[in-house]
Amino acid sequence: MSDYKEVFRRTEIKYLINEKQYKEIMRYLNGIAAVDEYGLSKINNIYFDTNDHRLIRTSMEKPVYKEKLRLRTYGVTNDESNSFIEIKKKYDGVVYKRRISAGYTEALDYLTDKRGRIDDSQISKEIESFKQTYKDLKPAMKICYDRIAMAGKDDKEFRVTFDTDITWDTENIDLREYTPGYNILKAGQYLMEIKVSNSFSTQLAGMLSKYHIFPVSFSKYAKAYLDMLSMKNDRPEQIEAAERLIRADGSSAPSFSKGERIYA
Repeated sequence: MSDYKEVFRRTEIKYLINEKQYKEIMRYLNGIAAVDEYGLSKINNIYFDTNDHRLIRTSMEKPVYKEKLRLRTYGVTNDESNSFIEIKKKYDGVVYKRRISAGYTEALDYLTDKRGRIDDSQISKEIESFKQTYKDLKPAMKICYDRIAMAGKDDKEFRVTFDTDITWDTENIDLREYTPGYNILKAGQYLMEIKVSNSFSTQLAGMLSKYHIFPVSFSKYAKAYLDMLSMKNDRPEQIEAAERLIRADGSSAPSFSKGERIYA
């Protein structure tokens, strides 16, 4: 097992910002937070889903409770790279994340039923139960992005992340291999997440309002799924229905570049 934190409970608030807003908020954040020891890092994920994409379709209906399963690595990935099998649950706006770590090949083999459980921990039992509930789980999509993560100087539970170059791929879902992906952000956009255990300060809230930075409903997997449907162009009624669901909370749903292949 690794030294990473294995259990999380927090509120995650997402914002789509442009380059100017990014510079302004970084100017403010540098006074209360610092970039963590990893600096700019590459985050790689495999999202697991059923043959009919039951998990992401349920998530897009905005239920009170939803869950997902993914395999995550950081940086260049090989057979032995430390990886995380994560169950991410959201209930009434609060995110609960539980995960175990293992080598990449070991974790992938377990999730694809080529070997037994990683260990006998309570979290492993929960992951096994998840697999049994969704019996036809398989690697459904690879999503990778660059991230700058910051942690509060005084409040270590306060975290802010900035994600760019968010790409997805369904043709080669192997984190050991680099493949060009389809980008879900426009040029110059950042996906910012503020992650807190309770609430954040009124000063921070005022700063966000000052620069017209407002929360959005945004899921990387949901946006990539919609992009995939749009490119197939065979289920327009489902795309329209899904987009209505994403906008149901009144927040702005950002556009994404349909079919724009990223090679850099």
